[in-house]
Amino acid sequence: MRYLRMLTNSAIGGLVVAAHLTVLVLHLNPSLGLHPSRSIPLFLTMALFYGLHAAALFYVLIVLRQLLAVEILSPGWLSLRVLVWLFAGASALGATLMWLNLTSFEAGLDPQVVERMTVGALALTGCAACLLALALLHFSFGRRGSRLDAALLVLFAAVSFIAPLAARGPAVDEPAMLGAIPAGVAPSPGVVPRVTMILLDGASLEFIAPTTEEGRLPNFGRLLDDGAVMHLETLQPTQPAPVWTAVATGKLPYKHGIRSAAMYKFRGGDRPIARLPDYCYAQALVRFGFLEEEPYTSDAIRARPLWDILSGFDISVGVVGWPLTFPATPVRGYLVSDEFLRVSDRRIALEGDPAIVYPDELLPVAQRARESTAVHASSSMMEAAPVSWPPADDGRGAGTASLQEDSAFERVAQALQARVPAQVTAVRYRGLDAMGHRYLRYAMPDAFGDVTDEDRRRYGRVLEQYYGLLDAVVGRAAAGLGPDDLLLVVSGFGMTPLSPGKRLLERALGDASLSGTHEGAPDGFLIAYGGPVERGRVDRGSVLDVTPTVLYVLGLPVARDMDGYARTDLFDPAFTVERPITFIPSYDR
Repeated sequence: MRYLRMLTNSAIGGLVVAAHLTVLVLHLNPSLGLHPSRSIPLFLTMALFYGLHAAALFYVLIVLRQLLAVEILSPGWLSLRVLVWLFAGASALGATLMWLNLTSFEAGLDPQVVERMTVGALALTGCAACLLALALLHFSFGRRGSRLDAALLVLFAAVSFIAPLAARGPAVDEPAMLGAIPAGVAPSPGVVPRVTMILLDGASLEFIAPTTEEGRLPNFGRLLDDGAVMHLETLQPTQPAPVWTAVATGKLPYKHGIRSAAMYKFRGGDRPIARLPDYCYAQALVRFGFLEEEPYTSDAIRARPLWDILSGFDISVGVVGWPLTFPATPVRGYLVSDEFLRVSDRRIALEGDPAIVYPDELLPVAQRARESTAVHASSSMMEAAPVSWPPADDGRGAGTASLQEDSAFERVAQALQARVPAQVTAVRYRGLDAMGHRYLRYAMPDAFGDVTDEDRRRYGRVLEQYYGLLDAVVGRAAAGLGPDDLLLVVSGFGMTPLSPGKRLLERALGDASLSGTHEGAPDGFLIAYGGPVERGRVDRGSVLDVTPTVLYVLGLPVARDMDGYARTDLFDPAFTVERPITFIPSYDR
C-alpha cells in the first residue's frame, strides 16, 4: 500500500508538469483561446504524454529514495513532504522550458507576446523559488507539514499557473489578409538586371569554403573568389516552411503567419496549434499519434511573397519548388508548386488539377520534363551523378530519391524558362538537406567517434559528391549570366552534427542513421555574383534580407514593415550611387 501511495503522489506531480507545459504551449500560440473547449483537450494531450512520463520518473525517484535513505518513507495519499518537492521540481522545469523557448523563438514572436511571455516566465520562476524554499524548510527541520504549509503549497502551486496565464492574456488575432499593391508605385529608372536565384536547404559555408580551398567545387570557388559572401542568420524553428516564407516575404513568422512546419491538431480541439515547444521533444507528440499534422498551404501566408510583389509590377517571375506554393497562385510568368512531384500523373489525369502549376497550360510541359528526368535520366544532374549510392534498405538510401527530385525540378525549370522566359527565377534544391541528415557523420567522422574505417571509406565522400552536383548547377547558372545580371545562391539554414543525447534518442526510436540536424539554427548563407556585385566578405545578415535586397536590385521600393534590410553592401558603389533605396509603408495593405 505504501508504494501505491507513492504512485498517487507521482501522478499528481505528472499532472503539474502537464499543466505547466500546457501554459507554455498557450504562450507560444497566442491565437489559441483560453476557453475550456480549447485548453482542456490541450491539457489532456500533454497529460497523456508528458504527464505519464513525468509521473513514471517521479515514481522511480521516490522509490530510489526509499531504497537508499535511512528513514523509511511512508507517504499519505496526498503527502505534503513529497508533493512539495514534486511541485518545486515541476515548476522549476516549467520555468526553465519557458525561458529556453523564449530565447529560441524570441526573434519570430510578436514583441507583445515576448513581453507577456517574459512576465509569465518571471512569475513562474518566482513560484518555483518559493516552492523550493518551502521544500528545503521541510527537509531542514524535518517537519511533517501543517495546515499553514499545505495552504502555502496550494497557494504557490495555484499562482504558478494563474500568473503566467494572466500574463499571457486573451487570444491575439492573426495577421490580416492581403490587399492590393498600393497604386502609384513604380520601379526606379535605370537598368533592371535579370536575377537568378538558387535556393538550397541545409548548405553550409563551413563545408563549402574548405572544400573549395582544396581545389574541389570549382564553381562555388569561383563565386567565393569573385562574388560577395555573407552568412545568413536563420530562424527557429529551423524548418523549411517558416524559414523560406520569411525569405520570400522579408518578414518574421508572426507577420507572415507560418510559424512551423505544419499546424498540429489535437484530439477534441477545435483550433490547431501553430508552434510546438522546443527542448522537450515535442515532435514525439506527432510521431506517436497524440497530434495530427495539418500541412500549410499557400492560402495560409499572410504577407505578400516576392513573386506576388514582382507580378504586381509586371516583372515576370519563374518559381519552382518554393515551399508553400500549393495551390499555385497566379503570377506573371510561371510557378511550379513544391507539391508538383508528389502528385501522381494518375491523379492529375483523373482530377485535372491545375493548381500544382500556373498557368495550367504549362502543366503538360512540366509533366514531360518530369517524365524525361524520371525515365531517361536526361537532366545534367543525373548525368553527373556518382556511379553508386548506398543501398536503400540500410536506412541511408536518401541519395537516389533526393537526386531524382532535384534533377526533376531543374529539368522542369529549364523547360518552362525556355517556353516562358522570366526576368527573375528561383529554383529550390532540397536534396542536400536530406543527404546531410543521413551522411554528415561520414563527412565529419571525428565529431561522432563511432564511424568505422569501412563506412568512412564507402560513404565519406557521398555528401561532398552531392555538393558537387549542386556545384554544377551553380556553374550552369553563372555561365548564362549577362553583363548586368545577378546570381544569388541562398541557403536558408545550415547543417550541424546531432547532439549525443539526440543520437541516443534516435537510436532508441529506430532511426540510428540520423546524424545531421539544423535544430540549433546554424547559419545559412548568401553568395551574390554578377555585374553589379562587389567582391568580398560582407557582415552577417539575415534570411529576412533576401527579398528587400532583390527589390532594391530591381529598382523597387522596400516596405517599411519588412523586418529585413536591403543589403547595398553587396554591390559596387557605381551601382548603388545611381540606385538609392526607396521605401513604401507596406505591400500588404
